[in-house]
Amino acid sequence: MMIVATAITRDTTMTDKAHRDGNVSAPGFPPLPRLSLNSTLALTGPVLVALPCLLAALLGLNTYAPYGADAAFGIAVGAAAVVAMAQTLILAARPPLVEQLFGGLDRMYRVHKWLGISAMVLMILHQQIEPDFERLVRETSLGELGEEAGELAFNALLALVAVSWFRRLPFIGLEIPYQLWRFSHRFMGALFAIVVFHQFFVDMPAGVDPTFMLVLNAFGIAGVVAWIFTELLAPHLRRRDFTVSQIRQTGDTTTLTLRPEGRAMRWRPGQFAFFRAPEAGLSEPHPFTIASAPRPDGTLTFSIRGLGGWTRSLPAILRTGTRVQVEGPYGRFNFRKGGARQIWLAGGIGITPFLAWAESLTEAESRDIHLIYCVPTQDEAIGVETLRAAVARNPRFSFEVVVTTRDGRLTAERLISATPFAVRQADLWFCGPTGLKDGVLKGLKAQGQTPRRVRFEQFEFA
Repeated sequence: MMIVATAITRDTTMTDKAHRDGNVSAPGFPPLPRLSLNSTLALTGPVLVALPCLLAALLGLNTYAPYGADAAFGIAVGAAAVVAMAQTLILAARPPLVEQLFGGLDRMYRVHKWLGISAMVLMILHQQIEPDFERLVRETSLGELGEEAGELAFNALLALVAVSWFRRLPFIGLEIPYQLWRFSHRFMGALFAIVVFHQFFVDMPAGVDPTFMLVLNAFGIAGVVAWIFTELLAPHLRRRDFTVSQIRQTGDTTTLTLRPEGRAMRWRPGQFAFFRAPEAGLSEPHPFTIASAPRPDGTLTFSIRGLGGWTRSLPAILRTGTRVQVEGPYGRFNFRKGGARQIWLAGGIGITPFLAWAESLTEAESRDIHLIYCVPTQDEAIGVETLRAAVARNPRFSFEVVVTTRDGRLTAERLISATPFAVRQADLWFCGPTGLKDGVLKGLKAQGQTPRRVRFEQFEFA
């Protein structure tokens, strides 16, 4: 799948927006999933989560076919909804091995989102075609409780999934605050547990093949276990303690240098991690690209642009010595998987993965690399000293800063003339606003200089 870029964060507005590709859908509607054909991983993860949903539906159809088409279809879509919701909770636990099957956490979260939306649609169908077995079963008090609990949980889950889907309300552009969205999102696991209770104890006809319920119950239990792990265990097992050792301000960008307390974190340049500072009242984790290469002392750097309330508060709240927590690393944005000629294109805060890459370059690096860094003003450019040091180490690396208020917007013609090799023979790695990427690629296509591959990551998890 190789279309990749950087890390992200969300608060009351889209924070760190350019830090990924700036892919924002029309207000209120989720962006359609986009997959590249450059990697077999593009379809591996989605196929693996679709198959259990299909299996549950087919088992439901086959098992309850003797009770009529409506009953069988109602059971089938309900079963697929349960399996889809179970998998959304499993993916929300961010299992590292599973992330690899999707080619990165960004793609895994997009599948997570579409699984939730699919589950909502299937739930609605199940509610509309709810099977009626009253004349075929012996009703019990536990079964009646399961029926009522399932009705309540299904309706509540529909509401929460709808909130996730329409986080930006259609047509009016109103956005539900991230904190409220995340708080409500955490209840999904509890509601799903009630759905699992419903499927365990609701009264059903006797004598049917137990295989169907075994599959359904296995996914139900797995989803509940994943939710418990995410809410109760993961925060203690995955987060590492750091201390803020340096804070620098460049325009509206805050650069934090963090020193590990205890075992250092291992990461590859271009990956991102979730950052929180509960000691300073910033307990909500937000993801950002690690803007530095691995160092012997384990220190790492985040460069965070103030684009929302959470990120704008960092300079005023954080102090040298503040204890913070970092969870990660995540992501598959790795230029070493690219070709011998590469163009790195950064817009604004999208420079962060390229800073980590540039810092990791050695004298022995054999790739020809040219970086173009677009910023509105010269004062907003960060990490230029890191780029200059990379040039001094390796003559195959070059860069230029395009100040748009002085030089105008970057055009395809300028990119072609500035790059010391043919663009059509190079890979283009991108991180920044979508408009920059789309404009440049359109111009390159018109000039007959379409890059061999274009690589970036999605940035919006919520």
